[in-house]
Amino acid sequence: MLYKFLILSDEVDDFMREITIDASATFFDLHNAILESVNYEKDQITSFFLCDDEWEKQQEITLIEMETSSEYDNLVMDTTSLEDYITDEKQKLLYYFDLMADRAFFITMQELIPRQNSDKAVCTRSEGQPPKQFVDFNEMAVVQGTGDIDEQFYGDEEFNADELDSEGFGDVNFEEEAQH
Repeated sequence: MLYKFLILSDEVDDFMREITIDASATFFDLHNAILESVNYEKDQITSFFLCDDEWEKQQEITLIEMETSSEYDNLVMDTTSLEDYITDEKQKLLYYFDLMADRAFFITMQELIPRQNSDKAVCTRSEGQPPKQFVDFNEMAVVQGTGDIDEQFYGDEEFNADELDSEGFGDVNFEEEAQH
């Protein structure tokens, strides 16, 4: 059986990828197919999340084994088969490709194709440019209008960094405060 996944981004409106992969493949195989379809480096920590119909995260499937105290089992991509967790058309997943900046692709299982098999995943449709793999935080600050940190950043145009006490709370007496 084959699965056909639709991959979208909330960052780039015209971006779309469609990947067809064998149901017996692992999440690691899907991970590699996604990265290849967008030409991303394969040296980053990533995670899949199985989601409910409202995109709320449920079960996480990690690239490497992590110690967690989660109520869910610790699933790892290279040992977790797609067919064990993807069972319905329209099932939703998130694929976090940039965990540091909390950025992900939205994935929907579009179609189950019975009586067909494939040795490898295939990107069957590719539209638009993917978002950048990494966020440049300096560029992001300029886009959001904060750019360089100055007196405006602190909410007071008359802010003077020289007026800050080098000890932090040098003029506060915590013993007096505690007695009141």
